[in-house]
Formats: sequence, C-alpha cells, structure tokens
Amino acid sequence: MGTFEFLVLAGLLILIGAVIVAVLVLRKSSVRTAEAERSAQASANEAAMAAANEAAQAATARAETWAGQVRDDARAYRDQVRAKADDLLELAKTQRTEAEAELRVRRAELKEQRVELERREQRLTDREERIDAEARQVDARAHELDRAEASLREGQRKLAAADVERTAELERIAGLSAEQAKAELVGIVESDAKRQAVIVTREIEREAAREADSRAQHIIVGAIQRLASDQTAESVVTAVHLPGDEMKGRIIGREGRNIRTFEQVTGVNVMIDDTPESVLLSCFDPVRRETARLTLTDLVADGRIHPARIEEVHERSKSKINEQCLRAAEDALAEVGISDLHPALVPILGTLRFRTSYGQNVLKHLVECAHLAGLMAAELRLDVAICRRAAFLHDIGKALTHETEGSHALVGADLARRYGEHPDIVHAIEAHHNEVEPHTVEAVLTQAADAISGGRPGARRESVEAYVQRLERLERIAAGHDGVDKVFAMQAGREVRVMVAPETVDDIAAQVLARDIAKQVEEELTYPGQIRITVVRESRATETAR
Repeated sequence: MGTFEFLVLAGLLILIGAVIVAVLVLRKSSVRTAEAERSAQASANEAAMAAANEAAQAATARAETWAGQVRDDARAYRDQVRAKADDLLELAKTQRTEAEAELRVRRAELKEQRVELERREQRLTDREERIDAEARQVDARAHELDRAEASLREGQRKLAAADVERTAELERIAGLSAEQAKAELVGIVESDAKRQAVIVTREIEREAAREADSRAQHIIVGAIQRLASDQTAESVVTAVHLPGDEMKGRIIGREGRNIRTFEQVTGVNVMIDDTPESVLLSCFDPVRRETARLTLTDLVADGRIHPARIEEVHERSKSKINEQCLRAAEDALAEVGISDLHPALVPILGTLRFRTSYGQNVLKHLVECAHLAGLMAAELRLDVAICRRAAFLHDIGKALTHETEGSHALVGADLARRYGEHPDIVHAIEAHHNEVEPHTVEAVLTQAADAISGGRPGARRESVEAYVQRLERLERIAAGHDGVDKVFAMQAGREVRVMVAPETVDDIAAQVLARDIAKQVEEELTYPGQIRITVVRESRATETAR
C-alpha cells in the first residue's frame, strides 16, 4: 500500500469514528428525554445525520485535494531524487573513467621509470667494470713507478758520487776550492751585469728623452693645426654712417652743445671732418666706443639730438652692451661645452668680450686655450673636461683687475674659489704665470695652451697693448683723487677730462686737482708731447613740472 492510500484510509477512519461518537452521544441524550421528544429527536437525528454526511463529504473532498497535492509533491520529490541519483551515477562513471585514465598514465610512467632505472643500473654496472679495469691499470703503473723511482735513486746516488769525484779533481787541477771559484765567478758575472745595466739604462733614458720630445712636439703641433682661429684685428676708431651731411650740424648742436655733452657723457672723441656721410668715434676702450656707437646710431635714427636725450639714449645703450656681454659669455660657454658654470661668473666672463691683451681679444683667447687644452688632454688620455675648464677660466681675473688689487692670476683664482670651482682648476688659474709653483698636469697644460694661443703668429701686438695700458694708467691716476666722478682719456691720450662732484669739489679745489693730477702724470708716466688735464665741474638743478 502506498503512502497516499494509507493517508486516505486513515482520514476516512477518523471521519467515521467521529460520526459514530456523535451518534452515540445523541443516542444517550435521547434516552434521557421524554418519549414525546422522540419524534422530534428522530427528525433531529436525521438532520444531524444529513449534516454529518455533508461534513463527511466536505472532509472527503478536502482529504482528496490534500491527498492530490501530497501525491504531486511526492512525485516531484521522486523525480528530483531520481535526477540526483542519475547525476551522481554519471559523475561516478566520469570519475571512474578519469581514475582509470590517470591509472593508465601512472602505470605508463612507472613503466618508463622502471626502464630508466634498468638503464641506469646497466650504466653503473658498466662504469664499475671500467673503474675496476682502470684500478688494475693504476696498480700496475704504480708498481712500474716504484721500480723507476728505485732506479732513479740509484742513478742520483751514482751522479752524486761522480760529482764529488769531479769537484775534487777540478779543485786539484785548478788549485782552488769550490767556494773560492764560486765567489770569483759571481764577482765576474756581477761586474758584467752592472756594466750592461748601465749601458741599457743610458740607452733607455736617451730613447725616452727623444720620444718624449717628439711626442710633445707631435701633440702640440697637432693641437695647433686642428685649431682654426682668425687673426686678431683691432682698432681704436669706429665709423658711424649718417643719412646725410646735414646730420653733422645737428650732432654738433648750437655752439657745440650737443657734441660737448656727447663727449662728456660717453668719454669718446667725436671726429667730424670732410668725410661724406660719416663721423668717427675714437677711444682706446672698446666698451666705451661700442656704447657711444650705439648711442649715436640711435640718436641719428631718432633725429632728436639734445643733451637730455643723449644721456637717456646712452643709459639704454649701456644696458644693450651688458646684454651683449652676457650673450657673448653664453656663446663662449656653449662653444667649449661648459654648462654648469656658476651664474655669477657668466656676466664677469662677458665683460672680457671687450678686453684685449696685447691686441688679442681675451674672451676669444680663452675659447682658443680651452680647445687647445682639450685636444692635448685627449692625446695624453687625461680628463678633457677638467683641462678644458681650467684653460677657459685661467684669465677670468682680467675682468676684475681694475677693481681688485693683485695680479689677474691670483684675482681669478680667488674668484673661482669663491664660486665653488674644483681645487685643481683654482690651482691651474693661479699657477698659469708661475706665481704659484704648478704641481698638477692640468696646470701645466693650461700654461702650454696659454703660451700657444698667445705665441701664434699675428695673435698679439705689443704696440697696441702698450698704448692701451698707458691710457688706462692715465685714467687710474686721475680717478685716484677724492671727489672725482668720471675720468676719460681722450685725443689718443693727449687730453684727460676729469668730471668732479660739484658738491664735493669747488672751483678752487678743481684748479688744485688739475695741478696735482698733472704733477703725478709727469712723475709716473713716460709719454711724447704734452697731456692736457681738464677738470669739469658742472652744477645742475632739475625739477619736474606736474
């Protein structure tokens, strides 16, 4: 009997039991009632039976509905269990298949390992046999060596006895003992060796000297040939082109006011002659001359020429010259390959663009020395960057010699040391004129590069340098007095114009200052002709109208 049928039967039995209990209860109550009530009770019983039948039918319907649901749930559960069982069975089959495949693989691997072990065992067996054979050969060879060693010892014993007999015979024949003969032989060999060593040493020294001279000449000549540098061209006069000759009158101004102001502000002589459409600017200082040229060019282009305008344009021209100096220094640094120079040293280097040494431009001289030192350092397998940097900075002190006491070598060394240059570079700067004894290869190469650059044909001219030095000395003498504001050496050194501060120097003091400067020039300088000292004291009152 199934679960469903059992549940239905149980429900029916429970329902019938309930009905019977109800009937019995009704019957007991009916016995206690009166007989009159039996007919009514009978009708009531019939109604109760009808109600019970209806309740039984409803319960039966509900039981059937519930039983249907239970039957459906049981069928669904049975299907689900069957599906799970099928899945488990399939999984078991799959795992069995995989286990069988893995087992076959393992068996194959074990079989291969067994075969490999058998091969190894065979090889080990073969090797043991070979080792046994070699051991037998070694034993046989050892026996042979023992016999040979015994024979060799016997031969050595016989040779020792023969050597003793030979030594005794030689001593008997020569009349000398073995020690005496050995000492005499050693003395002869030692004397001969010393003589040969002296000969070889002298030959090596001569060869080294010849090779050193030849190699040094080769390195220096190669560096000079590889360096292509222009001849120095220098002038103390600059020509300024004018749009027309009528511009000359405007430059001169009313009663010479403009040209006087121009010369006083710039410190440059303006020479106006019959040359058409041009004037000449003359000054030994190239910075002043270039500043004056820019000033005059701007004034001519603008057309407004008067004292105030001259001063304004001159200040602007000085700013342009400073920019040119900075650009020249940056170009020189780029040319020699230096990119980490202290920024404070760059404008100082730029001022050397207008500085000359015996007619040779100092900045170009530094670039030339840097290339020469780099080429020679490369030939000698030294640090090219250090040698090139030392040669490039060796004359940087010339930019400050008019401001600082001391030689340009020591001034430049102090400047480089102050801005963190390497000690080897500082030493090369201070030793390039032997004011300090050079003790590094970089210092010696810096000296060589300086000498090559200055000694090449056409590089320097003594006359121009002497002329410039004389004019600079004139200006320094005048500038050394109290109250002097500006000093300009003009007319090729035949005139010195001294601008004094009017609040410090009065008219009488200006006369005294002119006489003192003239006397000092007579005592300290040698010069042809005469030098006129002009002290200019000018008072100005300026106010702005608003």
